[in-house]
Amino acid sequence: MDQSETYDVVVVGAGSAGCVLAARLTEDPGVRVLLLEAGGDDRVDEIQIPAAFSKQFRTHLDWGYSTEEQKHAQGRRLYWPRGKALGGSSSMNAMIYIRGSRHDYDEWAELTGDAAWSYEAVLPYFKRSEDNVRGASRYHGIGGPLRVEEQRSPHAWTHLFLDASAEAGLAPNPDFNGPQQAGSGLYQVTQRRGQRWSTASAFLRPVLGRPNLTVRTHALTTRVLVEHGRAVGVECRAGGVPHRARAEREVLLCGGAVNSPQLLLLSGIGPAPHLRDVGIDVVHDLPGVGQGLQDHPAMPVVRRAVGTSLMDAESLRNVADYYLRRRGMLTSNVGEGGAFFRSRPDLPAPDLQFHFAPVKFWAQALYEIDEHAMTIGVTLVRVASRGSVRLRSADPTWAPAIDGGYLAEDEDVEALVEGVRRARDVLDGSALRRVVREEWSPGADVRSDDALREAVRGGIETLYHPVSSCRMGTDDLAVVDPQLRVHGLEGLRVVDASVMPTLVRGNTNAPTIMIAERAADLVAGHTPALAAPALA
Repeated sequence: MDQSETYDVVVVGAGSAGCVLAARLTEDPGVRVLLLEAGGDDRVDEIQIPAAFSKQFRTHLDWGYSTEEQKHAQGRRLYWPRGKALGGSSSMNAMIYIRGSRHDYDEWAELTGDAAWSYEAVLPYFKRSEDNVRGASRYHGIGGPLRVEEQRSPHAWTHLFLDASAEAGLAPNPDFNGPQQAGSGLYQVTQRRGQRWSTASAFLRPVLGRPNLTVRTHALTTRVLVEHGRAVGVECRAGGVPHRARAEREVLLCGGAVNSPQLLLLSGIGPAPHLRDVGIDVVHDLPGVGQGLQDHPAMPVVRRAVGTSLMDAESLRNVADYYLRRRGMLTSNVGEGGAFFRSRPDLPAPDLQFHFAPVKFWAQALYEIDEHAMTIGVTLVRVASRGSVRLRSADPTWAPAIDGGYLAEDEDVEALVEGVRRARDVLDGSALRRVVREEWSPGADVRSDDALREAVRGGIETLYHPVSSCRMGTDDLAVVDPQLRVHGLEGLRVVDASVMPTLVRGNTNAPTIMIAERAADLVAGHTPALAAPALA
């Protein structure tokens, strides 16, 4: 790639959004698209085998970020894994297919002043992507690229967890993406016959043969080129050599909530005082870039247990079961079951989510699993606290400074404390009594409100859902408008989780894919398409 290469559209980042855009935009054979990805190929076992996702952590498949010291989380630096391969974090996540609450999208419509982001307006885009094993319905689609299936071999403990959840008042819910979100149930997963089905598998790989699509891996984009108020291309490094690619129509940033604001800042687009502080010329003063970061904090409640957990997933029997039949423990997404509920009865929608794992999962799998146990990840999905993304250096190879802003607001702590109490209610239920043993974390002696508050501050981790650092809106701190165009510049959009005005109540991969589906229509100038075509 050299300065003579020109495309209609340059897409930066082949992740949950970028793969969708590359596939959808090249459906028009007259549109030339360049897709740039800093990572490499996704066809490795650590990605394709569902239960192996944490084996990607702290490897070449991971950006391997850490936050700044978190003032309200005992000064800890929290590790943030982010996918660095084709498929991005959809190649690293736990494959849970959750859209969030209808309240989330209706709030987006209110905050942006654009009814096109309301629940009823975005539902057709969710359905367009989807090929749900349950078939077509009011809430689900078939024939789309993204396969959504039931888990093939959920653990016996997960079924006991669901029975115990019902005992504790969390009524069974067969479809978290259906008429209501509250309740407990098994998660559907983005898998196809027991393998991960990332956006690289679903959207990108089927269209790699299109002559109007060029994909470059191991290409780190370092700057957006802006001339006379318009984005005209990008600079990147590939093989240690700098290159340029020009975009005649648009540049689309799809790096996610860390890399998209980082790239804007490296390009001189952001808060002028901060840019000057790190020695970057101000191209466009945009104060909101990197502000308003949100993430879901998760507090693990771990009980020792009697029986066989996912600690045994790599036994000879389970390995054979996976490779011969695509069944068994290795097909597990680890967070197999869950629930949505309110920490207070006056809330309009759930603010807490359980992720049940039939294994001891804590400290982001940093330590070898040493005993059989089960974990409920108590997750706050309606977050009041805010953080930021800032540059440490003008050198694009430096990781940015990430402040998760965790637990800055006391209401977040109080909700998580209530969530821990509810998790204990479930784990104490009669359905689990024959397998569950003593509490390993936070510990049976941690009982008072103050003790639980301190345990939460010392125990939360990321649930891998950073958003809102290039927030969509019309106010002074909004980075993009409701059509995802960067305020004050032409030819430049951000299309990824960073544009979410608020964090959805649930896992963020499906909403990010939806955003990209809508962005493809916006870029192409189409009116909303409600069909669900398969890619060819």
